[in-house]
Amino acid sequence: MTSFIFSLKFMIMDYSLMLEFELLSLNSNSILMTLLFDWMSLLFMSFVLFISSMVIYYSMEYMEGDLNINRFIMLVVMFVASMMLLIISPNLISILLGWDGLGLVSYCLVIYYQNVKSYNAGMLTALSNRIGDVALLMSIAWMLNYGSWNFIYYLDFMKNEMTMSFISWLVMLAAMTKSAQIPFSSWLPAAMAAPTPVSSLVHSSTLVTAGVYLLIRFNFALSLNLMYFLLFISTLTMFMAGLGANYEFDLKKIIALSTLSQLGLMMSILALGEYELAFFHLLTHALFKALLFMCAGCMIHNLLNCQDIRYMGGLGSMMPLTCSFFFVANMALCGLPFLSGFYSKDLILEIMSMDYLNMYIYLIYFISTGLTVCYTFRLLYYTILGDNNFIAYSSVSDLGFTMLKGMSGLIMLVIFGGSMLMWIMFPSPYFICLPFLMKMMTLIVVISGAILGYELSKFSLSYNLKSLSWLKSSVFFGSMWNMPYISTFGINYYPIYLGSQIYKNLDQGWSEYLGSQNIFNNLKESSMFLQFIYNNNFKMHMIMYVFFFIFLFMI
Repeated sequence: MTSFIFSLKFMIMDYSLMLEFELLSLNSNSILMTLLFDWMSLLFMSFVLFISSMVIYYSMEYMEGDLNINRFIMLVVMFVASMMLLIISPNLISILLGWDGLGLVSYCLVIYYQNVKSYNAGMLTALSNRIGDVALLMSIAWMLNYGSWNFIYYLDFMKNEMTMSFISWLVMLAAMTKSAQIPFSSWLPAAMAAPTPVSSLVHSSTLVTAGVYLLIRFNFALSLNLMYFLLFISTLTMFMAGLGANYEFDLKKIIALSTLSQLGLMMSILALGEYELAFFHLLTHALFKALLFMCAGCMIHNLLNCQDIRYMGGLGSMMPLTCSFFFVANMALCGLPFLSGFYSKDLILEIMSMDYLNMYIYLIYFISTGLTVCYTFRLLYYTILGDNNFIAYSSVSDLGFTMLKGMSGLIMLVIFGGSMLMWIMFPSPYFICLPFLMKMMTLIVVISGAILGYELSKFSLSYNLKSLSWLKSSVFFGSMWNMPYISTFGINYYPIYLGSQIYKNLDQGWSEYLGSQNIFNNLKESSMFLQFIYNNNFKMHMIMYVFFFIFLFMI
């Protein structure tokens, strides 16, 4: 609350505050820790702190019976602290501290349930994010050309100077790994191995939004070519994730792919130059996505840790409160008018319709929005409506008052947060002038997506398994365009194969023959020759005596 009120005050006064702490002074060098407080960082911090407090409260019951619950809570607190450091840093080095803190703690949280699947997911997450960390380290090294690492002073310079736009490219690479854009997308669904409260925190306001937040801070340093590139990659990601979620049966993975789709949306509107809109969507998305994951966690918890939506169904009558929260959060995700998601999503689509770039961007935006609604309605039909399926017959009810209280803290913000933020952030509203058809386009796409999602969820499709006749394309679309295979088997198989070839041909092949083995043979032969001499020493002595005289006479 304090952070939120300060954010309002700073916004009204148009005020920014930079605090510098001198950590160490040595001769003429001083090491400073700089913190930047402006309306953006304070507002984002208030959201992160509020959501994380709800998540920690919620996980008291979700993780009940866990022997290491204190360790879990401490890890989550460290996670939030790393995010805080990242949000208020105008300095690349302190950003790296927060950034690496997020990477490290996320690894510890993903492998929290210690099994092989979690370990693999943790490695994939950690190694994918290392690429971005290396990019940040390289940009720190490149910034030695400037006077300090406070990037906030050099943004214009980075944009105009030819050699300096290198930093912007590196920062964009770092943001792409952290926010899981193509080709680094496969770690995001894999990170679902973490406990659900962690997923709720990671996918709403911390880990994956760090990349978007960094680019919002760096948005003045992005050159035109870089923005085109980012726009292309992020729209592809948005489309790919929306398509993949329609083929997925794991409840948490569907919501994870939905996060990926929304991240693509934020990145793409940022690449079109509207950084405030990207920030607006970042905040509204944080609210409903945290609630979505909490509801999913409640369902999983009450269905005895089952995540497959094919086993669910008819939960609306058994868990009415959880399902109503779930429904509201899903409608906010679809952009149903006057819920929080509507204000940011509709505005983004309308601003994009006014900024004419090309047909591809226009189409892919609306198709992706349609796909979002499509997988949402499919999910709702499978879980809340539908028929009772396998596990739904067990005694499921809205148990867990702590979890429900944690979720009800967010529900009011999911309903009213969008309009509230809109009034706060944009004192003069955006002027939008569109023809009637283009104005209605969002609504048309949403309705058609909902109809398609309902058709997709019909169980009659599953009886005669339509997907089996299109198996290859189903697997291709359902596995994020084969990305997990490329980033796991592709990275594992070829280096290991190459290693085995090198081992056979060099280590145990030529280098063995020409190296150690050959030296051994030579030594063996010479030592055998000497031994031969020693064994026959009298005869040898006589023969050498004769040879000596022959040489003597020859000379």
